[in-house]
Parts: sequence; C-alpha cells; structure tokens
Amino acid sequence: MAESLRVGCPRCAEPIAETGAGAWSCPAHGEVVPMWRPTDSSYEAFVDHLARAGAFPTYLPWPLGPGWVVSDFAVVAGDSTRATMTCASGTTALDGPVDVIVVSEEPGTGLGARLAGLDLGSDGAPSGGAGPPEVRIRLETYPVGLWPVSTSAADGEWDRSVLAGEAEGRWLWLVLRPASAILLLRDGWILRDLSAVGPQLMTLTFGGPAPSW
Repeated sequence: MAESLRVGCPRCAEPIAETGAGAWSCPAHGEVVPMWRPTDSSYEAFVDHLARAGAFPTYLPWPLGPGWVVSDFAVVAGDSTRATMTCASGTTALDGPVDVIVVSEEPGTGLGARLAGLDLGSDGAPSGGAGPPEVRIRLETYPVGLWPVSTSAADGEWDRSVLAGEAEGRWLWLVLRPASAILLLRDGWILRDLSAVGPQLMTLTFGGPAPSW
C-alpha cells in the first residue's frame, strides 16, 4: 500500500529514517509519526492516502469550482492517524492563483503550524479564539467557528491568511494564499469529508504544481 506516497516529518522538511517496526525519527524533532505525501497529485495516490487515513476525516472545500484542482494532500499516520491535509488550487479574478489548504489534526501534531509558517512549540496549538469567530463554515452540516491566527512571527515571506478552530476534538486549520483570498470564505462555506464521498471522487480533478511548504 501507498507506493505513490513518500514519507517525511510533519513538523519540518528534514528527512526521517525508520528506526524500528513502525518507528520513525527526525533529526530535528526526534521520534515522530510519519507524514505521507504524494510525489504527484493523482487519483491513484489519493486512494492510497484515504487507505492510510482510515476513518480520520480528510476535508476539502465542496464543491470545487470550475478549473480548480486538488494539488496536494498528506496524512500523518502510523499505528493511528494524527492528521490529514488537502490543498485546492485555482484562479479567481481578484486574486489570480489561489491555494486553499485545510488541515485537521490531533493536538500536538504540528502539521497545521508548519503549513502556517509558525513555530508553536511542542503542542502546535494555534492562539486566538477570543471574541466572535472571524467566519463560520460547515463541516457537512455541522457549523464551526474559525478565528484568525497571527503570522507576524512566521519565518520567511509568505503572503497568506490563517484561520483555526476546533472541530470534533481536533484542530481545524485553513491556510489561504494570497492573504486576500480570505474573502472567498463566507458563512455556510462547506468542507466535505472525502473519506465518505464514494464514487463522486471520480469527479475531482487532480494535478499540480503543489504549493511550496
């Protein structure tokens, strides 16, 4: 299984090594749960992704607009699944090329913080949550509030907006670039769990290039 997926660290770009049966080590973060990401975004690789993710949800904006593609995805999984990520890429008249990255993760995984360009320490927990949410979206029919996460301390230069909230006991992150693409979000915006989509997966278009992270 997962011949189409390559292995890496969920917290950084360092290569990781298998140190035993199901155990992986990163030179920067020690023992980690491995992250599996495709070399190229394709339907076949996504089937491998869903097999690794199991019952853990893989969320994607739904439906994708005309011309939009699934350009990247990842799953952090060993004995159990810790996180999933998808990226939908397309073009809008106001923003030009746009990437919308969605991460669902168990606390302490660190994948959302990495994609946001932030070093949040060992727990990887986003700050914020005070006051009313910036936006409310829907996971299927379930409403979820999201709050802005400051990227002023982020490494490098990356024009993006970051929002985070909690859903089903996990962190839910949205990373949009450029930053102005946050205007795409609106109340009632839907994320769908692709592990439960079935034959409709065949209607999705996969392709690159994947975003840099």
